[in-house]
Amino acid sequence: MATAPLLIHLDGKLVPESEAKVSVFDHGLLYGDGCFEGIRIYNGRVFRLTEHLVRLYESARSICLTIPISFEEMEKATLETVAANNLRDGYIRLVITRGVGSLGLNPYQCPKAGVIIIASGITLYPKEKYETGLNLITCATRRPTAAALSPQVKSLNYLNNIMAKIECIQAGCEEGIMLNEQGNVAECTGDNVFVLKNGQVFTPTIASGALNGITRMAVIEVMREMGLTIHEVTMTRHDIYTADECFLTGTAAEVIPAVQYDRRPIGDGKPGKLTAEIIKRFKVLANSTGTPVPYAA
Repeated sequence: MATAPLLIHLDGKLVPESEAKVSVFDHGLLYGDGCFEGIRIYNGRVFRLTEHLVRLYESARSICLTIPISFEEMEKATLETVAANNLRDGYIRLVITRGVGSLGLNPYQCPKAGVIIIASGITLYPKEKYETGLNLITCATRRPTAAALSPQVKSLNYLNNIMAKIECIQAGCEEGIMLNEQGNVAECTGDNVFVLKNGQVFTPTIASGALNGITRMAVIEVMREMGLTIHEVTMTRHDIYTADECFLTGTAAEVIPAVQYDRRPIGDGKPGKLTAEIIKRFKVLANSTGTPVPYAA
């Protein structure tokens, strides 16, 4: 049975994937000039849609990029794209490009930003790793300093993260820890990092260079409901080496345990019991809340 072609929202229209094209003069392509959000769909609902759109518009504002449609129009377009592809569970990539302009850097020569909404699926890590846990390394590639670009801006230029990901793959690992200029833990190549020690939870501060992830915040809510104490700290590699448990969070990754770091076992080298309970509770939250998608009858 033939699969229906994927429909992409491109500048106000739903078009088949084969027709979803951008100009070679779009500054999103030429310079990585733009911003994006990754959003999850669970059980026919878009998870934390409002929070994701708030961050999208804040990212755009921070880089002087005017999104050509309103917040409400973006929400409607996102839901319509999911419904058009009849997705009950999946992943949304919402991309704002600077738009078509000249070959020069000047963004003011791009009269209108581009809006792209893709609703499909994503698999960040092998399924079995959610049971057995990830192996981590320390990446030589550092997180960019906040003096260059705020880590809260989800920029289209992800080359820094890609170079760190290449290190992980070449080392035979699935993920890696990225440090900031001071040598402290910031985040992973695409996820936030948490450790558990003596029944308490620790995670790097946002000021350390971590993105204030939407899944990060949702998981913190889950852990507080469990009665756990969460500390946002200046974290070093030593804190991960000596942790009882470790897990990562991210929209694409969801919540996944890590069991080895720089060839050292974390705790007993197996996913921890508290991590398993956090994952269980997050799944309940994700599958029972969110903005309903208005599917056609």
